[in-house]
Amino acid sequence: MPTNNFEYDVGVIHGRFQVLHNDHMKYLLAGKSLCGHLVVGVTNPDPSLVKEEQTDRHRSSDLANPLTYFERYRLLRAALAESGVEWTDISIVPMPISMPELYRHYVPLDAVFFLSIYDEWGRRKKSYFESLGLKVHLLWEVSSDRKGISGSDVRLRMMRGQSWEDAVPKSVAVLLKEWDIPERLQKMERKEK
Repeated sequence: MPTNNFEYDVGVIHGRFQVLHNDHMKYLLAGKSLCGHLVVGVTNPDPSLVKEEQTDRHRSSDLANPLTYFERYRLLRAALAESGVEWTDISIVPMPISMPELYRHYVPLDAVFFLSIYDEWGRRKKSYFESLGLKVHLLWEVSSDRKGISGSDVRLRMMRGQSWEDAVPKSVAVLLKEWDIPERLQKMERKEK
């Protein structure tokens, strides 16, 4: 039985967060508003836990995954704190999204799993959850053309030397600049050519 006036005690939400942007925050905060404790699963946590997905092959490329798990952990922690979420109300863990057989090692399977769907990849993740008999709460389903900000767009702006700071929380912009992520992306792009 849920406590503290939340619909659920524990929820699991996930994403690559490459890079964490304002629409990611809407998604994370929508999940947090429904549960007392939110487990944030960081997908593609390291190359050994990434499997190419037929529905979205781009997700597994190096250029689509420039940040380490620890960097994304720090971005999430900073942005959630900036949004007023108490540290005790969240956990940030790795989550190998394409390997449902491993979920039990990272996240509580008795929690509700929050999901948003924009395309076939979203439907594929929903099928992963359902194959394990997990409780799924669909936050929203919209077509990809109505998705809003994407990590790909923010990374592209960085690679092109365009303004990107308005697409991410202030605390995230500070860290991304400190780590010189635009330059890292530009070097990765040059290497791929």
